[in-house]
Amino acid sequence: MQRLQAYKYELMPDGQQARQIRRFAGSCRFIYNKALALQKERYEQGEKKLGYAGLCKRLTEWRNSAETAWLADSPVHPLQQTLKDLERAYTNFFAKRADLPRFKKKGQSDSFRYPDPKQIKLDHGNNRLFLPKLGWLRYRNSREVLGVVKNVTVSQSGGKWFVSIQTEREVEQPVPQATSAIGIDMGITRFVTLSDGAFYAPLHSFKRHEGALRKAQQAMSRKTKFSNNWKKAKARVQRIHSRIGNARRDFLHKASSAISQNHAMVCIEDLQVQNMSRSAAGSTENPGKNVRAKSGLNKSILDQGWFEFRRQLDYKLAWRGGWLVAVPPQNTSRTCPCCGHVSADNRKTQAQFLCVECGFEENADVVGAINVLRAGHARFACEVSGAVMPPAAGTHRSDSGAAQCLH
Repeated sequence: MQRLQAYKYELMPDGQQARQIRRFAGSCRFIYNKALALQKERYEQGEKKLGYAGLCKRLTEWRNSAETAWLADSPVHPLQQTLKDLERAYTNFFAKRADLPRFKKKGQSDSFRYPDPKQIKLDHGNNRLFLPKLGWLRYRNSREVLGVVKNVTVSQSGGKWFVSIQTEREVEQPVPQATSAIGIDMGITRFVTLSDGAFYAPLHSFKRHEGALRKAQQAMSRKTKFSNNWKKAKARVQRIHSRIGNARRDFLHKASSAISQNHAMVCIEDLQVQNMSRSAAGSTENPGKNVRAKSGLNKSILDQGWFEFRRQLDYKLAWRGGWLVAVPPQNTSRTCPCCGHVSADNRKTQAQFLCVECGFEENADVVGAINVLRAGHARFACEVSGAVMPPAAGTHRSDSGAAQCLH
């Protein structure tokens, strides 16, 4: 089977290369904004939206125009990829998967992509990479690149430039090394609670750096906007944000890797994180209730990175031949795993579960994980037998070979 995988490294460009990278990123941002403005203008005039081919014709005109002749200094393929990104953004908007495309700002998600592998050269032994109109660039070689290079993306984060090398390679059909199944309950006090009683304590990456971030933002607000001191203060804020994100990603990768390595099937609640973290402020006419408490809860939910954790579990289980099964979260923490009695009185406190029917007592998160596992087993059995069962949104079967390893 074919496996697509990306390897990310920090670039170490010299002064001239760093200036060229900034110019290329700026050119891509300019093309994106210009094409977006053109699409909005055509919409206001009642004309049809231009497709990717039509935008590429306009790109040629812009590159040959005397007013924007500096666009010719940038490689054409990254500019074309920018138009593809805009076309994809409109497609997601019309499919109601995303909001309307917005104009890009300088310094926010600066990136560009080389799609042609024939123009890319990777010298892994000498820790360098060749890119069109940039030449050979040094990078911090932290691990070996496996597979054939398909494309390269250069991006900025925290004042540093990074390169992401996407590769494709043939791998054998994965067979799970483990044969066990586990249920997972997501929470705030405990980030992940497993049905066997083990749990992962939350990292609280944002909460740890919140004080330093507040001071850095206050210092930036006192500076004259766009002055040199303001730019330095802004760079400090960006570095703190980068540190928060790096710590969270590292924690999520370690937790998801450990779980996917030790279990062939993982059952997880189908949580709608976007709805759960929606603001409760309301409007002027209908103000919300308990806004301060809900705001703190939303901040804690987003600080955990629940959606990213599920995404990582999804592809890591697929790489190892396992299954990720999402089940409805209703009453998972209110149902007694011993007698099956469902009642809100079973969970009078956040942490403790006490069945009012049979007296079964256990940690509420462990009870939730056990019920998630049972629901996952039932859904898995229906999928294997072909029985009709309403699927939970996001239910994913990573590999058909996992059925044999579980029976």
